[in-house]
Amino acid sequence: MTSPDVLTSYRRAGRASASAARSDEYSASTSAAFFDVDNTIMRGSSLFHLAVGLAKRKYFKTREISGFARKQLKFVLSGSEDMEDMASATEAALSFVQDRSVSELEALAEDIFDTEMVDKLIPGTLALAQGHLDAGQQVWLVTATPRELAAVIARRLGLTGALGTVARSDAGIYTGNLDGPPLHGLAKAEAVRALAEAEGLDLATCSAYSDSVNDIPMLSLVGDPVAVNPDPELRAHAREHDWRIRDFRRRARIKPFVAPVASGAAGIAVGMAGGYALSHFQRR
Repeated sequence: MTSPDVLTSYRRAGRASASAARSDEYSASTSAAFFDVDNTIMRGSSLFHLAVGLAKRKYFKTREISGFARKQLKFVLSGSEDMEDMASATEAALSFVQDRSVSELEALAEDIFDTEMVDKLIPGTLALAQGHLDAGQQVWLVTATPRELAAVIARRLGLTGALGTVARSDAGIYTGNLDGPPLHGLAKAEAVRALAEAEGLDLATCSAYSDSVNDIPMLSLVGDPVAVNPDPELRAHAREHDWRIRDFRRRARIKPFVAPVASGAAGIAVGMAGGYALSHFQRR
């Protein structure tokens, strides 16, 4: 059972993420779709891809990635709610941004997305997101990765915006502190709930997509939860609760067919490989 202190910490992280994401540029629709990123929109960990990209740019030494990855994976993949694990993950997440400028990370994130991440996008999930955009709905990414990186991914894909982990800054320089724990598990649900309250979204008409059992709290908030590339535990839960399941893990990479789009561009710039069609989506 989750302790009151952990719940309070998750709520703080969720509210901070929702507050940081608010804008006046959203669709007027009261319906939205919320997409996890890692292994849902993109193969692998977006934060790890960022770390690899930073290492290639001599931002820190390549050997430092292994320690960084171990700390992140222990928290993010185990789903542990132990406060020591969260502190360890937080320390690792802050290690490469403290005392650096927000604008520097944003510029690096854009470059790294274009060179390290675009070929890891999952066409089937992008098509689902585009369907929501075409229906006039908002489409949000919800991820434990830093808000700045999440916002770059959302902008490049023409989505509404992103809810991500919020690192505090002072005069545009990262302080080395997070506003709550990483946006993981229950914190994602709190962020979605806070955004819905602030923007007048009706969660009963909203959809959510994720691969991980850790995101059951977020998936359970909406009227249309969908398990995408699910882990065994989430697949079992989805079947038990009659949730839709989509599995795109066998789909080809799409780097030649995706072009970066500027902020405000209409829709996702996705060109599917020949013969790819929505009718081929797998139901499991």
